[in-house]
Amino acid sequence: MIFLHKRLQSEQEHPKNKKDAVLLLKSPCQGAMKVLFIQPSPYGSDNKPIKKKQLYFVGLALPLLAALTPKDWQVEICLETIEDIPFATDADIVALSGMGHSIIRAIHLAQRFRSLGKTVIMGGYMASLMPDEAKKHCDAVVIGDAELVWSQVLQDYQQGCLHSFYEQQLEELDPPLPRYDLLLNKNIGDFLPVQAGRGCPKSCSFCSVHCLYRNRYYQRPVQAVMRDICSVQELGFQKFLLLDDNILAHPAALLKLCEQIKPLNMTWYSQCSIDIARHPDLLQAVAASGCRVLSFGLESISQESLVAMDKGWADPSQYPAMIRTIQDAGIDVSTEMVVGADGDTKESIARTADFIRENKIVVPRFYILTPIPGTDFYAQMLAQGRICNHDLYSYNGAEAVHLPQHMRPEELTTAYWQLYENVFSLRSIVERTIFRREFWQRPWDFFLYLLVNLYYRHHIKKRITPNIF
Repeated sequence: MIFLHKRLQSEQEHPKNKKDAVLLLKSPCQGAMKVLFIQPSPYGSDNKPIKKKQLYFVGLALPLLAALTPKDWQVEICLETIEDIPFATDADIVALSGMGHSIIRAIHLAQRFRSLGKTVIMGGYMASLMPDEAKKHCDAVVIGDAELVWSQVLQDYQQGCLHSFYEQQLEELDPPLPRYDLLLNKNIGDFLPVQAGRGCPKSCSFCSVHCLYRNRYYQRPVQAVMRDICSVQELGFQKFLLLDDNILAHPAALLKLCEQIKPLNMTWYSQCSIDIARHPDLLQAVAASGCRVLSFGLESISQESLVAMDKGWADPSQYPAMIRTIQDAGIDVSTEMVVGADGDTKESIARTADFIRENKIVVPRFYILTPIPGTDFYAQMLAQGRICNHDLYSYNGAEAVHLPQHMRPEELTTAYWQLYENVFSLRSIVERTIFRREFWQRPWDFFLYLLVNLYYRHHIKKRITPNIF
């Protein structure tokens, strides 16, 4: 994912100990309280929030925050992509989560609600990476994981002494059962999210997960994950999305989890390192437990680019064989890749389209490598004077904002969209989804991939970067 953020360093604007900054409310709150959680929709190319009839991929942050909210509070969730924002809400607190460039919409919503006299809390990846900037537009910022601070935020609000910033590092990951019930009346997909782990042991220089967690990885107890999966099934869902930045981080735990998932006869999806192809027994167990799609952050087919991004442990020459191994196990492959690293040329970016087609990647996505403040890549580009656009609110992952080594920024942007055009040509789409030997084994799955690809193609024609919605 591409995340925008900005860390201000001025100690005059905010104290060194961020928790020392306290917002004194006009009067203590009395009676029943209510919090409205909003998942903003990113802006489209027309500068309007992207709207859809159905939100297929539902985030876990808001149902989890709702579960962390004391029972004497009323809670409501709004998913802007499929719902209208209730500006006339009777909520005492409006809590906004910012993911990717939806942070821009989150800031605009924060400004609007504050003008209506509401107390606004911001959190999520983007607010965590740009807490000082986010604080300009809200009353308090939750930095990083919310589990240990959310109840304190609400208590401080009730007592009229809300702090500006809340942050406490987890020691273990053991959240309550998410409030899935708050999603059931919404037009969502046929699966729900379940978290298995958080963070990643890898150190890719451009990665926001690494920026926040710095190689920390939290593995949830298997029984806790199973509690959530069984709850999803009890609600009538036969599919789930296993959320984890890298489920391969602890192979033994993954194997145990798969053994317990298998008897449920459910279908699931997740993401992990492509190195799972090197673990044949584990791969077979994952497939046998009902996993149908795994997403892999391959990043690039250029070894030089991977080294430049501190991902030199990956070997792109082995990607085709590893992808084939995973597909032969009955698991379809989705990928995320970036273009614009120091080893990339216009020719290598063009060859990426052939790589996607030849390896029959069912759902590929691409982003332009973007220097996110706080990451090692940002520090490197800043030190080398290679950032050519300092307007952080224009960063969207679809336009070059740094000086690539082998082309001009505008050439990188052109090559990026040409890559998308080639990958989502009708020929490429049908070769990757319909014209393949596995089609007759699971025709409905591949028909769904065809529809997803055609939908992405529609967005690309409008110059909207395809994403998970």
